[in-house]
Amino acid sequence: MLPALLRPLMEELEPLTTRFRDARRRLYLVGGVVRDAVLGLTLSSDVDLTTDATPEEILALLPPQVTHRNLAGQRFGTIAVHLGRLALEITTHRGERYDVSSRKPSVEYLASITGDLERRDFTINAMAVELTTTDPSLIDPFEGLRDLLERRLRTPRSPHTSFEDDPLRMLRGARFIARFSLTPDHALVGAVTELAPRLAIVSRERIRDEFSRLLLTSDPTRGLWFLVDTPLAAQFLPELPALRLEQDPIHRHKDVLAHTIAVTARCSPRLRLRLAAVLHDIGKPATRTIGPGGVSFHYHDVVGARMARAILRGLRFPNDVVDDVARLVELHLRFHTYAQGWTDAAVRRYVRDAGDLLDDLNELTTCDATTRNERRRRLFAERMAEFTQRAAALAERDALRSLRPPIDGVEVMRLLGIGPGPLVGEALRMLTDLTIEEGLRDPDEARRRLLDWWATRS
Repeated sequence: MLPALLRPLMEELEPLTTRFRDARRRLYLVGGVVRDAVLGLTLSSDVDLTTDATPEEILALLPPQVTHRNLAGQRFGTIAVHLGRLALEITTHRGERYDVSSRKPSVEYLASITGDLERRDFTINAMAVELTTTDPSLIDPFEGLRDLLERRLRTPRSPHTSFEDDPLRMLRGARFIARFSLTPDHALVGAVTELAPRLAIVSRERIRDEFSRLLLTSDPTRGLWFLVDTPLAAQFLPELPALRLEQDPIHRHKDVLAHTIAVTARCSPRLRLRLAAVLHDIGKPATRTIGPGGVSFHYHDVVGARMARAILRGLRFPNDVVDDVARLVELHLRFHTYAQGWTDAAVRRYVRDAGDLLDDLNELTTCDATTRNERRRRLFAERMAEFTQRAAALAERDALRSLRPPIDGVEVMRLLGIGPGPLVGEALRMLTDLTIEEGLRDPDEARRRLLDWWATRS
């Protein structure tokens, strides 16, 4: 039976379908859009199609309505176009495989839809609907529908063969496990355990993108556990399974790995925030000490920030993402001193240091408080609410995020009789601190304080 959600989509595709039908070429909906329609989920406007037409034939059969032709993937058999609101990728029936040491897949064209589906990653993505037939129905030769209903993750072929062909599929499996609450079958887990080192031939960029997609699922818990319970995480993020610290029977502490995964799941699905959640305690193994008071992890925030930078750079994340995540890791403990009582200057400094990351930092700090003690949880929530209100009031009063000294560097050089150099920066930092801590606003007062500072320094 054809999923009802596909009917409107098929109508939108009719101009394309007609051209292929008239040319006696077959055209199929395939992959995620079919899977999501079966599940009754909202369909994406990104649609995958497969055909027995060659790339050159696909180009010749495109109707006048298509726009934004992209031929970058033509040598791999894929033509990308837009049809109205839909972003289409039309691909000749194909399979992909990696050579033993290559980071780039080779492509071979196949003759049938069954062969195309057999070469796909998982059975839940190996379903299709032919558009060019008079009686469209679900094509499901590998029982993907049954696996969806039974919440099971399998591969159409032997998992060893599938993961040999494309090792990234092992990491992609973690995303599907998380997104659809699936349980990987025994053979799949065995293949991942054996072939995980083969992930080394996949580019860091592809690994980065797939890991990011996992983190952005609504609840990545099951997928993250799959990564650390198999050797997968050790191939690209060994610091994550290293959080599974040996539990000391005398100086007990919480399971850092379980805590990390729980914090990640609690955070909103925003990439910087979820990355910071995964990495916020990454410095604990390196800083773990046992003393009279029990287990401690002094400076794990500072060590963790440095480690986070190295990890994210190794995965080729953009510099702005690296900087933001490292900053969140570095600052994630600072709020906990708020219970000791902060001056207005301390609140201003916290907000200034967090900058545009303030909301993410507050959420990370809140999600990091995973205590089961209801009283402690309530007190923490009250402190965070009080702090948020206080910071908002100070921001409104002081225009906090745009604080600048009342005089600039040119005025500093004129008053002190010096040229450009480190002394100007030192003077401006002093004035900035006064602006933050005392609300310095008057230019004449700023000049007086500058000259006093200069006389003392001299």
